[in-house]
Amino acid sequence: MSKPSAAPANPQLLGDIRQIIEQGRQQLASTVNSALTLLYWQIGQRIHTELLKGERAAYGEQIVSAVARQLEAEYGRGFSEKNLRHMLRFAEAFPSEDIVSAVRRQLSWTHIKTLIYIEDPLKRDFYLQMCQQERWSTRTLQQRLDSLLFERTALSRQPDQLITSELATLRDTRELSPALLLKDPYILDFLGLQDRYLEKDLEDAILRELENFLLELGAGFTFVARQKRLQIDHDDFYIDLLLYNRRLKRLVVIELKLGEFKAEYKGQMELYLRWLAKHEQEPGEAPPLGIILCSGKNQEQIELLELDHTGIHVAEYLTALPPRELLQAKLHEAIARSRARLENRGEDA
Repeated sequence: MSKPSAAPANPQLLGDIRQIIEQGRQQLASTVNSALTLLYWQIGQRIHTELLKGERAAYGEQIVSAVARQLEAEYGRGFSEKNLRHMLRFAEAFPSEDIVSAVRRQLSWTHIKTLIYIEDPLKRDFYLQMCQQERWSTRTLQQRLDSLLFERTALSRQPDQLITSELATLRDTRELSPALLLKDPYILDFLGLQDRYLEKDLEDAILRELENFLLELGAGFTFVARQKRLQIDHDDFYIDLLLYNRRLKRLVVIELKLGEFKAEYKGQMELYLRWLAKHEQEPGEAPPLGIILCSGKNQEQIELLELDHTGIHVAEYLTALPPRELLQAKLHEAIARSRARLENRGEDA
């Protein structure tokens, strides 16, 4: 007599159990990561306290090496000299256990190892906040660092006091400001454009690579329309790209321009923004924001027009990624120039 075949499992039951198992695994992994992160910080803090007793740098080297040899023999490679130095750096970069308690619940040890070697505390805090708010993977974090994201934000052009205030607001309220999102330049190397192209070619390429374009713009952007038609009096006007940002709760107009910025672009953008504010802005939304993307910038014209007070952001776009050193030097020069201008404006006020 043949054995009866087993009845198939209930798909709903099986699906529910799989979900329970996966959730349990994730919670366990999160708990282990959190506990290990605190352990590493405590070890780093204890070593840091010991090193403060020594007067010679050689003393510190000897202490870390000797402790690492013993711990690695007893507990394995996770406590090698290299890893102990990561733990020491962790304690030095984040001296407050309160900050560590918040970080360890959201970020992995790999995230933390990347963040602790960012020398500038404000820059480090920016990347820390963005990792927590936007749930960046470690790969995304490294990509943002490699693309010099912080140096490209409008925030980096502000005095240190304002940067600190913006980051504190983000930490407390989770609300992004335009300064945290707006960039200059925007890196559009993924468009695959050659040396010669028309405005329409640029727009077509952006729409083909819309997902990458929205990622480069930053958090919360969604596509609304292309060549949106505005009827004003008896004339028709067309917005190149109309987007919406959920985090800023406002419409965003993007105008694409070949060549350098021209003063007349301001009037065109102001017309678009005021029309949208009158006819499209919903209750509870912030006023529309304009981004003029040019392949070059006339910095003095932009400064004289004081566009940063009008809700209009002018930025350069790069269709090919320059060498990192060249981009870094250019950005540092722009940051220094912008901060000097703000300081002079404050002195004149």
